Amino acid sequence: MTDLREAGMSSKAWPFDEARKVLKRYEASKKKGAAKDYVLFETGYGPSGLPHIGTFGEVLRTTMIRRAFEVISDVPTRLICFSDDMDGMRKVPTNVPNQEMLKENAQKPLTSVPDPFGEFESFGHHNNAMLRRFLDTFGFEYEFYSATEFYKSGQFDEVLKRAVDKYDEVMKVMLKSLREERAATYSIFLPIHPETGRVLYVPMKEVNKDDYTITFDDETGREWTLPVTAGHVKLQWKPDFGARWAALGVDFEMYGKDHSTNTPIYDRICEILGGKKPEHFSYELFLDANGQKISKSSGNGLSIDEWLTYASTESLSYFMYQKPKTAKRMHFDVIPRAMDEYHQQLRAYPTQDAAKQVANPVFHIHGKDVPASDMVVPFTMLLNLASVAGAEEKAHLWKFLQRYAPEATPESHPQTDAAVGYALRYYNDFVKPEKTFRAPSDAERAAMEDLKAAFGSADVALDMIAKKNAAMGNDEPLPEADFTDGDFLQSIVFAVGKNHGFENLRDWFKALYEVLLGQSQGPRFGSFAALYGVNETIALIEKGLNGELS
Repeated sequence: MTDLREAGMSSKAWPFDEARKVLKRYEASKKKGAAKDYVLFETGYGPSGLPHIGTFGEVLRTTMIRRAFEVISDVPTRLICFSDDMDGMRKVPTNVPNQEMLKENAQKPLTSVPDPFGEFESFGHHNNAMLRRFLDTFGFEYEFYSATEFYKSGQFDEVLKRAVDKYDEVMKVMLKSLREERAATYSIFLPIHPETGRVLYVPMKEVNKDDYTITFDDETGREWTLPVTAGHVKLQWKPDFGARWAALGVDFEMYGKDHSTNTPIYDRICEILGGKKPEHFSYELFLDANGQKISKSSGNGLSIDEWLTYASTESLSYFMYQKPKTAKRMHFDVIPRAMDEYHQQLRAYPTQDAAKQVANPVFHIHGKDVPASDMVVPFTMLLNLASVAGAEEKAHLWKFLQRYAPEATPESHPQTDAAVGYALRYYNDFVKPEKTFRAPSDAERAAMEDLKAAFGSADVALDMIAKKNAAMGNDEPLPEADFTDGDFLQSIVFAVGKNHGFENLRDWFKALYEVLLGQSQGPRFGSFAALYGVNETIALIEKGLNGELS
């Protein structure tokens, strides 16, 4: 642990960068006698629609910083996931049922809107349950807070009273950020109408410091006076940010770059209301395949459930770890690479010293208990195996895997077994519909005929390699012929390409992929042949040359 702590204090990995800032903040507060006996991390969630993958990413990344903090400090930590479920439903999500019913309940707090799915007490409760299910799937340690409960239970009352006491000062901060027309009717307080239950965006006639009430006219001109406490009133979303930080004593919160311009507003309101502004981290937004921002209301982009249909939870965590300051497209094409790179990092971890381990993404995914990878072959290789084998069931692919790695079984290699299932689903849903085979050119046909011959004869194979070596001025001894060895088979493929004058061997490999696999990219062909079987690969080449693949 000491080695990891020392490594963490100097690591350039972004979770440690942020963790050191939080530690510095805590130590400064401690010197002033103002530190809590724990550090509080928070994430916010607006349950106006079904939780999307960006929401999950925020909790995951905050957890990574929390883990990094726990490596470099013994100070206890907490993580609160705060749901802004008292917000009025201003826009009806298009990706849920019962649209008319939702429209009839527009502007009501989300926890007062009936659940369009008919499963929970309200739409807000439904979306909160979805979020918690997602978070629990990944084993996060967190405390869930509902804004509705927080307001109605009185936990927010003291901060709301301070907001009344400091009303003019908070309003001054807000009015600077608003256009003149908006500023004319703006108030930091949003009353909940006692009769309609709707969240009202109306100006205040009076903010009374004597009894902590507000007076306003509703849309019909009728005057009301309500206490600011006990859930009768909520704060506008920008003041709510700062007030929540002050009420809870939040030490760290991250959010997307669309919030970053408001950071000075949040911070200043937090300070006015008696809190200390937390440390922040602004991340780039997630985009869909078309480069559009992922939205809860439109439901574009990948969902968590969709990713987990085709790949492991850890591969998603790996994708989230990478370059949080860079906008990333979340679409199905990124899944295979994330799967393979995650396992590459798993295999590297045991060989690394402490400094490299704390910089390895898998450390931030798993903490100190990093598992070993049992993947027999890369995920992309499984996709190609599923393609040429026409596999529909896991047992079919396992026959090839066990011939390649006899010691492997679904029971002894659970990660591989899960990956086989993911590969079958991914292949059938995304690869198979896009496969397009073509006929080889005359030059490609001649090369593939020679490749087929070399795969069928050790003498021919070694002659091919010797001819390539001579042309390249390479006097290394010939390798031992082993048609079960991917490296030997790859050397044959390489030699055939060189002997047939492919200046850029990428063109040769691309020809193999397009003629034999029906796609422009593919695996290391020698390793694929070792997995699929040399005789089976020879048969595949024959079919490709005869135009029998489709």
